[in-house]
Amino acid sequence: MGLRDLDLIIVDGACGTNLQTMAIPAAAWRGCEGCNELLNVSAPEVVQALHRGFVDAGAQVLETNTFGANRIVLAEYGLQDQVAAINAAAVANARAAAAGRPGVYVAGSVGPGTKLPSLGHIGVAELAEAIAGQVEALVAAGVDALILETCQDMLQVKTAVRAAFDVLETHGVDVPVMVSVTVEATGSMLVGTDIAAAAATLEPFPIFSLGLNCATGPADMESHIRWLSQNWPRRISCVPNQGLPEVVDGHTCYRLSPDVYAGTLRRFVEDYGVSIVGGCCGTTPAHTARLVQELRGVRVGAREVIQ
Repeated sequence: MGLRDLDLIIVDGACGTNLQTMAIPAAAWRGCEGCNELLNVSAPEVVQALHRGFVDAGAQVLETNTFGANRIVLAEYGLQDQVAAINAAAVANARAAAAGRPGVYVAGSVGPGTKLPSLGHIGVAELAEAIAGQVEALVAAGVDALILETCQDMLQVKTAVRAAFDVLETHGVDVPVMVSVTVEATGSMLVGTDIAAAAATLEPFPIFSLGLNCATGPADMESHIRWLSQNWPRRISCVPNQGLPEVVDGHTCYRLSPDVYAGTLRRFVEDYGVSIVGGCCGTTPAHTARLVQELRGVRVGAREVIQ
């Protein structure tokens, strides 16, 4: 059985916000503080422990610690020549955490980068080359899927999707490609695109799923998820933050409890036919464990897509 055969898919939770709570040796940063991706090679035991927490909680999909592991982002730390090594190590760390646990898949995380083409930060050709390089490394390392996540700019999304499928076609590899856009509390993506325009842009591509992640909690995603339920013909994903972040005593906190998180996503599964769920910023293994418990025996709701 492969990932495509699962009716309901539970993806793991946050990477960055959980790493911030872990004991990471200062030497592991190698002068590149903030580059979580470097930890794949400098502190693999930390990354594996992070993944193992979500495996123990019942996650079926582990996202690699590669959100910014492309040449453009890594160049900000002088690590642009480490794309292949970092992505390969990230996949190996996820595999090690899932060892002996059948039914756990590894998905390569591809973030939006730090430069958006619609805002003139980067050219499309340069962005495509950087994304293709990362996808090449993830595919070579044997990922079970690709997740293009936290997409904020439709030109960036389209460039990433095209680059990913070009790499897969070149290598004769067929893995699911999931796309997840970030809709701000304002109701649109960072550069102003709404969910309907995003869906129309991505409809011609053979992506496995389309959904939302990051920026807000599940409550603020509901109207967009409802729209996808009625208009998007393929799988829908919902991977929310644990509410909007708050700063308490100088620390960023996410207040949404595991019970509310899990209960809301169960409703989305039953009422809107969402079949891929997980957690973004603030989500801990406790959130995942509660989600797994809440969804036990739950069936994905039927949808009638408006033609």
